Amino acid sequence: MSEIKFKKIKNLLSLPLNDLILQAHQVHKKYFKKGDVQLASLISIKTGSCPEDCKYCPQSAHYNVDLKKEKLIDISEVRKAAQVAKKNGAHRFCMGAAWKKLKDGKDLDSVVEMIKEVKSLNLEACVTLGNITKTQALALKEAGLDAYNHNIDTSPEFYKSIISTRTFDERLETINNARNAGISICSGGIIGMGESWDDRARMLEVLANLKPQPESVPINALVPVKGTPLQNQSPIDPEEMIRMIATSRIIMKKSRIRLSAGRKYLSNEIQILCFLSGANSIFYGDSLLTTKNNDVQKDQELLSKYQKIDKNNLKELINEYLIIFTEKISAVRQYNF
Repeated sequence: MSEIKFKKIKNLLSLPLNDLILQAHQVHKKYFKKGDVQLASLISIKTGSCPEDCKYCPQSAHYNVDLKKEKLIDISEVRKAAQVAKKNGAHRFCMGAAWKKLKDGKDLDSVVEMIKEVKSLNLEACVTLGNITKTQALALKEAGLDAYNHNIDTSPEFYKSIISTRTFDERLETINNARNAGISICSGGIIGMGESWDDRARMLEVLANLKPQPESVPINALVPVKGTPLQNQSPIDPEEMIRMIATSRIIMKKSRIRLSAGRKYLSNEIQILCFLSGANSIFYGDSLLTTKNNDVQKDQELLSKYQKIDKNNLKELINEYLIIFTEKISAVRQYNF
């Protein structure tokens, strides 16, 4: 696969929105003929007291956040949560621990048992545990782990403005360790942290040029949390999420593009535009680690509405939804690209 160039990504991000959505939809239709949406459920298996200083994260021990800290939960709680997720229609069950790195011994052994429990329910198992070594990655794979989530968060250039306790290269090393163990990769980033459009394009450039590309790419919108350094960040314009989803789909044709954190604050029309732009995975359930998520029943109604859409009149549908969103026929907002 040839390298995806920064200039190409910038050009895509700056297209008129209608054109960008239509182009992304054509790519999506070609590579995902079923048009299904993967439903992933997420649980925090160890909450708070993380030694990292990620400025967006309420789980960091560096910030004074109203968060109940919890030690590693019992496997019985994982079993119950996974059973509920499966009953509600989830395909993948994700477990996240607020660690800088996975420790050998009790922690690794506990996670291995949790993975086995999830797999016994015929669910895909995914974990995010911070840095992992080559040996740990092999142990997780042997337990049956399907996917490892390790977001790069932002561009290499902006990264140091957000995190000082772990380098960008360390993140890439963990991704490589998981990949080399035969585990699929879930890696994306966050928008709305004060980064530029160049930073967003660079983040996508890094992801698109991983070999192979990540099987799953979460695109998160910052959810500002009181007590964190980014508590006063303004919410992103929903159009920015559509642009990121659509561009991700075009340059990462075979990846599951996940409409992730911040989705709760998007209207149904915007979420459907994201699906039409190539998003085909969501977190499904009432919470995302420490932040609220969409109601399950409302998500079921949303997905049912999306699945019933007549895609033959796609251009008219896009215009209709953009009218609802922007109160004007054309939604080509002038960004400083």
